[in-house]
Amino acid sequence: MYGMSRQMFYHLARAFQQQGFPGLLPRKRGPKRARKVTDEIVAYVAAERANCGRTPRQLAADVHREFGVRVHRRSLERGLARQEKKRR
Repeated sequence: MYGMSRQMFYHLARAFQQQGFPGLLPRKRGPKRARKVTDEIVAYVAAERANCGRTPRQLAADVHREFGVRVHRRSLERGLARQEKKRR
């Protein structure tokens, strides 16, 4: 009658019961924070970069060797930028 599937109706009814009106509002989907590049890894990368001046590609290899986590160089760059932003 309203152009909504039964599944969507039950989904909305459950959201309303659990959270009230805020449960019906759209929210941002997807990951909320970095999964692999933790604060510990960013601190390690920042220290290595300050001491040796290595490239992010080399640092990604170091992270894999030290922590056993494969990360992309761009993820490390974003993590360092996020850390700089927090400092300000």
